[in-house]
Amino acid sequence: MVSIGRWAFLIGIILAILSGFLVIPQLALVMVVLGLIVGFLNITGKEIQTYLIAVIALLVIGVASLQALNSLGVFARWIDTVLGNFITFVAASGLVVAIAAVISLGKED
Repeated sequence: MVSIGRWAFLIGIILAILSGFLVIPQLALVMVVLGLIVGFLNITGKEIQTYLIAVIALLVIGVASLQALNSLGVFARWIDTVLGNFITFVAASGLVVAIAAVISLGKED
């Protein structure tokens, strides 16, 4: 199972990069599914806090970068596409991990 999660992570990153060069039908849906797989299979209980902090940082940086890069012209369009797809991928995995953290906190009481 860990192998599937690692492959999902690698494929998600590759697809995010390729999306800057190619039009991939239904890519957002594919990125969400891959992100969910990564969230379910790759993150263990002791990695939850660190992973969620990293996801928050990536999402904040990604959204800020999307706003700032609009002035770069054609190059910004490529970065905007890649970063947007990467944000979709990371957000989906972060959602799964965040729900797991909430459930874990509820069980400790």
